[in-house]
Amino acid sequence: LDKTPSDSALPTEGALFVVATPLGHLQDITLRALEVLKTAHVIAAESVEHTRALCRHFGIGTRVMRYNQHNDRVQGPRLLARLERGERVALVTNAGTPGVSDPGLLLVRKALEAGIRVAPVPGPSAVTAALSVSGLRSERFVFAGFLSGKPAKRRRELQELAAERHTLVFFEAPHRIREMMADLLEILGEREMVVLREMTKFHEEVWRGPLAAAAL
Repeated sequence: LDKTPSDSALPTEGALFVVATPLGHLQDITLRALEVLKTAHVIAAESVEHTRALCRHFGIGTRVMRYNQHNDRVQGPRLLARLERGERVALVTNAGTPGVSDPGLLLVRKALEAGIRVAPVPGPSAVTAALSVSGLRSERFVFAGFLSGKPAKRRRELQELAAERHTLVFFEAPHRIREMMADLLEILGEREMVVLREMTKFHEEVWRGPLAAAAL
């Protein structure tokens, strides 16, 4: 067993903890993530309401402040000042691991450029969770995240991926899924497709089949 001391022996210098949180099922959070959230001076959250609900469930009373791409110019410097004063900041997104298709990267880069310690607190990830049950080859894959919501730009982005032979992983909003499927079929051609929604939640669904059928 790993005998490395946990973060209960808290660092005296400022540190930014990048904390993975559940995709949906609250019991998927790690013990270390709970410890870091409880002992941080502040939690920087993509959504205050969403994160407060998580904290209430686990009895965590740490202050939560909103941090996202919309307020980065104001809150980014404030959080950096806290880190430079020696405080511990826990960075969370609404679900999964911060920095993957969300604004967490902005704060991570600021901290690294300032010489602040940045520590990962690994856990749930939508990308790896989806791959693990997809049945598709995943020793190599390309994560494309959210493509543009503008049809013309999205099609150009897909054309750049047309020659890719490895498994492709996309995120997409429910209201754009039909348009996305049609573009995938037209530009990438017929492929095996897996569509996942509501992962780890009560209404979790996994659909497998040819892309042509998914585009109907």
